[in-house]
Order: sequence, then C-alpha cells, then structure tokens
Amino acid sequence: MTRLVVSVHDVASATAGQTRRWCADADSLGIPVSLLVIPGPWRGAALADEPGYAEVLRARAARGDELVLHGWTHRAGPEGSPPRRLLGRLVARGAAEFAALDEAQAADRLARGRAVLAELGLSVRGFTPPGWLASAATDRALARAGFHYTTSHFGVLDLRSGRMRRGFALSHRPGGTGERLGAATMERWARWNAGRGGLIRVALHPDDLARPGLRDATLRAIEAVLAAGGRAVTYSDVVPDTAGSR
Repeated sequence: MTRLVVSVHDVASATAGQTRRWCADADSLGIPVSLLVIPGPWRGAALADEPGYAEVLRARAARGDELVLHGWTHRAGPEGSPPRRLLGRLVARGAAEFAALDEAQAADRLARGRAVLAELGLSVRGFTPPGWLASAATDRALARAGFHYTTSHFGVLDLRSGRMRRGFALSHRPGGTGERLGAATMERWARWNAGRGGLIRVALHPDDLARPGLRDATLRAIEAVLAAGGRAVTYSDVVPDTAGSR
C-alpha cells in the first residue's frame, strides 16, 4: 500500500490566504493534510497576535487534518559553526532555525511554541524542523519533551522506537535554479513511485502559489498517486499508536 502525506508548510496568520487555498485544493481531492504551524513571530506577526486564526486551525483539525509544530520563528540564528550556517543558508534559505541548536536551546524554543499553541487550545504530537534540518540535540530535546515523531527530508522518525520510515519529501524551490525542471521531476517521481508501495510525501509552501505552474504540477503529482491507489494520510497515521489521537 502506498501512503501519501501532503503537508502544508509555514502555516501562520501571515500566510492565511495561501494556506486556505492549499486546503481548498486538498478538500477538492478529498484528502487530509498535515499543517505545519509557526507559532512565533514570523513575517511581521505571531500566532498569539491573531488568536482568531486558532479557530481556523481547530476547524481544520476537527475535519481530519493534523497540526504539526514547525519551529518557533522559522529563522536561523547565529548558532553553530560557519559550515553549518552555510549549509542552512544554501539548503533552507536562512530558515534552518534548529540546524545547530544545542539541547537546551532547542528545548526552550519547543516549549515556547507549545505554550503558545496550548494557550490557543491547540496541541501537536509531531515536529518538522524548518528546512528539514535539525541537530542531533534537537532530536533529543524532542524525545524528552514527549513528541512522537519528527521529520527530515528523507523520512519520518519515530522518536519512541527510533525507527525511520523512509519517504523523500517532494517540494518546489520557487525562483531558484532549476525551478521548471524540479516541477516536472516532482510529477514524474510521484507517478513512478505511486505503484511501488511505501511512503510518498508532497510538501506545499505558500510561496509556491506565486510562481506560474507550480500549483498545477503539484496537483498533478498528488492526483497521480491517488489514481494509482495511494491512500492519503497525515504524519500521525505513519507512526503507530498516534493515529486517531489528534
């Protein structure tokens, strides 16, 4: 059985319009999504500044979507060695917030994010680091904090068992070199893997919607997996004992 996880990244009050559009696409396909929420200050606003948006997120969770913590500010700081910071800039365009944190630093940001969500009546069991980059210390902090799973570009890590469920995350790089080639590759990769079983992941970003053709390429990739018999699930459904407890 092929399982498909569609994740909507950078969910915040500042990107409410883009998130709403991606969710409408998912609804039209009859699939759930994993909503990656940024609770801290980002793009001029924080989730706590717009408490009304929490109702939107609660409504999405009530209909079967999953909320996932996606960092605190989604911005890399001065932590780590120069090579590590350079990697974050190249791979995550400065968003690699957790790429070089020690355990105490990671634990503090995780706690702050969870506290904001709890104040708004929201809860999470999983974590996706911005840019899919996280230090080993971040994984330890996640496990100590009771998170069930975290994700990387290459799969979903069960923090309780240590098991990695492999599945490469397909995403666009709007405005970057090879944007068109990447869009075509997403669709071909999805079609090729759809009948092979395992886990397929498609990541949707707000900035994708500003680039011509990226939305259509993404929807074609998702539709190809569904047409081949793939089952759309959320991240919690990939990790045992968390499904149904959102």
